[in-house]
Amino acid sequence: MRKILSLFIFTILITSCHQKQTDKASYAVADISEEIVPITRQSPNEPPPQVDQIEKQEVIKKKIIKDGRLGLRVSELENTKLRVDTLVKKYVGYYANESLNNSDWESSYVLKIRIPGANFEKFISDIETGDGEIIYKEIDARDVTDQFIDLETRLENKRNYLKRYNDLLNKANSVKEILEIEEKIRGLEEEIESTTGRLKYLSDQVDYSTLDLNISKQKDFKYNPAKRDKFSERLKQSLSKGWFGFVDFLLFIIKIWPFWIMVTLILYFWRKYKMTKKNK
Repeated sequence: MRKILSLFIFTILITSCHQKQTDKASYAVADISEEIVPITRQSPNEPPPQVDQIEKQEVIKKKIIKDGRLGLRVSELENTKLRVDTLVKKYVGYYANESLNNSDWESSYVLKIRIPGANFEKFISDIETGDGEIIYKEIDARDVTDQFIDLETRLENKRNYLKRYNDLLNKANSVKEILEIEEKIRGLEEEIESTTGRLKYLSDQVDYSTLDLNISKQKDFKYNPAKRDKFSERLKQSLSKGWFGFVDFLLFIIKIWPFWIMVTLILYFWRKYKMTKKNK
């Protein structure tokens, strides 16, 4: 009987210990779950940004200035010029400068074209696919993103300083303080205007790319002798020029009349001196 009772108590003790270990394990899992759940539930409606989206944002922020030079030699100058006019209108560009040069050996159009930066490569590609031989081609791309960021930061700081000085101006108590603050405000306003102008210039260069396009057509050389007047006309001109030359010479002789008086006096006294010396 005692053995059965001892066995029964031993079984109860083992069961209670196992139950305590199970409860402790469940409490530990619960604690870990409570720690993990808040982390996994953060921003359920806002997924983390993808790498592609980040790269696209960086590309959009880039400020690139594109310029180019292109030379074409064509057989039909006017037709090529009309085609370029059509392409400029197609890509919403405009001519900043346009000139026509015509010589005995060549005719050419020198064009400075402004094209929106997004259409610049397409515009050049369409020109190259047309008739004509490419003589030279040069394309430059400059990254001015750092300049934009620097200018925008400076502009923001200067505007903040300007706001502070305006607040101080309202609180100034003496004429000296007012004059000093107004001088600072004037300098800041000039710097803000200069920085704003620089930003506008860079924005225009980024928004519209520039292409210097030269379209030329060679000519067969032809000798064109200079036109000369008839013999009678040339004779009249010679007689007229000779008469005018004689009149100019005569007027010059009269113009130096003091010189002739001096020469006459010198000769007179020289002869008188000779005669006196001879008589002695």
